[in-house]
Amino acid sequence: MNESNPEIANSVFELADSLTENLTSVIYGAQSAIVCTVVAALSGQHLLLEDVPGVGKTMLAKALAKSLGVDVARIQGQPDLLPSDITGVSVYDEKLKEWEFKPGPVFSHVVLCDELNRTPPRTQAALLEAMEEKQVTVDGKPWLLPIPHMVIATQNPHSQVGTFPLVESQTDRFGLSASLGYPSQEDEISLAVSIGTEYALSSLQTVSSPTHWLQVQKAVAEIKVSEAVAGFAVKICRATRVLPKVSLGASPRAAISLMKSARAHAAMNHRDFVIPDDVISMVPYSLSHRLVSEYQSDKVALVLEALETVEVPSL
Repeated sequence: MNESNPEIANSVFELADSLTENLTSVIYGAQSAIVCTVVAALSGQHLLLEDVPGVGKTMLAKALAKSLGVDVARIQGQPDLLPSDITGVSVYDEKLKEWEFKPGPVFSHVVLCDELNRTPPRTQAALLEAMEEKQVTVDGKPWLLPIPHMVIATQNPHSQVGTFPLVESQTDRFGLSASLGYPSQEDEISLAVSIGTEYALSSLQTVSSPTHWLQVQKAVAEIKVSEAVAGFAVKICRATRVLPKVSLGASPRAAISLMKSARAHAAMNHRDFVIPDDVISMVPYSLSHRLVSEYQSDKVALVLEALETVEVPSL
């Protein structure tokens, strides 16, 4: 991070704290998912939430967007959803005698794709260009998306009826994956007797803006990473590729994503440099969803197995 401007550093740390506080006030007991959401927002990455219905995935996305002071669009995954329902469509204007582009919901700062795996592959592919290149091409013409731009997609991994599994190129574009899980009994009781998360959402204070959010992302990207720590992250990714139960390991894009996540994790801990613990903390969430295994194996366990084979550097 730029050492000559401590105000930028303080702005990053303050936003990390404020986002965490806001999300914690709405989502009960899902600390790891909240951390991943904040990390994704700070590092400019997309987030995949895999969990059963009713645990707060949609609420988490809405709370993040309101906290950041940006617009949010919700896309409900369903089998008859078309690519144009996401990207937009060109409509002929009879008065002007020309084609006019009508932007789709992907032209929002935060895009929530609920049950993405219920959309057919052709429609899922409509997000590939948007997630990687921050633009969509309609009728041969590229249209730039608003910046910052973040996709939060959800899917239920336990119900495969009427679903279309995400292809590897799709999952690899998600910087992190997380699961909220069921809350503890105490948290669930608190949730049941509270006035409800919808009311809590309406009372959330906006703590950022699109311009400020982008400035923070740029500052996080400048957080210092030593060659030893970067090498540590790369070695972990390479170790996943030789695991006996893995047919497709983490890609080079995964190593870049892991370092982005580690930088954001350092910022959440009020540091302007990355340590090995930042990398270790992010490994399960940055790598597990990218692995392809022919066995019914726990992918988190697989990445942790790869982690154990790599020596932690001493700084």
